[in-house]
Amino acid sequence: MKFLITGGAGFIGSHLTDKLIGDGHEVTIFDNLTTGSKINFEHNLNKSEFKFINESILDYALISKSVENSDHVIHLAAAVGVFNIVNHPLYSLLLNIHGTENVLKASLEANKEVMLASTSEIYGKNSSEKLNENSDRILGSPLISRWSYAEAKAIDESLAMAYWVEYELPIRIVRFFNTVGPRQVGNYGMVVPRFIGQALRNEPITIYGDGKQTRCFAHIYDVVEGLVRPV
Repeated sequence: MKFLITGGAGFIGSHLTDKLIGDGHEVTIFDNLTTGSKINFEHNLNKSEFKFINESILDYALISKSVENSDHVIHLAAAVGVFNIVNHPLYSLLLNIHGTENVLKASLEANKEVMLASTSEIYGKNSSEKLNENSDRILGSPLISRWSYAEAKAIDESLAMAYWVEYELPIRIVRFFNTVGPRQVGNYGMVVPRFIGQALRNEPITIYGDGKQTRCFAHIYDVVEGLVRPV
């Protein structure tokens, strides 16, 4: 099958690309390399099963053509990372909302199913030990840029559900929690790479709040295996 992965040059997207190619599929990744890196996929450049398109999902004509040429669409492209969201709030909102709208619209026109990447961030301050698909969202003020990512991804989910309800566009929504593993970088606030980097440099480990908070981590290999199973 032919897969289109938006944001395929990123941490999760590049590992997913490797898995799909290894399973015998063809993969096109669509990425503007804002947070993704060519280093993550350069080992695939000479493979006939692989294609790289260096463009933004905000370009509807280009994303529409790529969707049309695929069998499955996996939409991972987004402005990610707390630092990135806080420093570039407007671009992040436009990319995450309008970019997703472009992908969904193009998929509807081409009648292609979509897997949409969401995030545990949509739960906000909900401190429950167990969260499910319908758990409440508890967010801070919309005037604080920190929450704009959670808002945008929640709108993405709502858009996807609306396309299903009104047009029966086949969609799957996957909420990633804290995915870790090779190729992840700490440039945009990812906690494990930052901890490791500080430890290797013999620097104090930066911990926010009282240090009593907990995290749920998933290794990238397990995450990728979970993503390909329903396909």
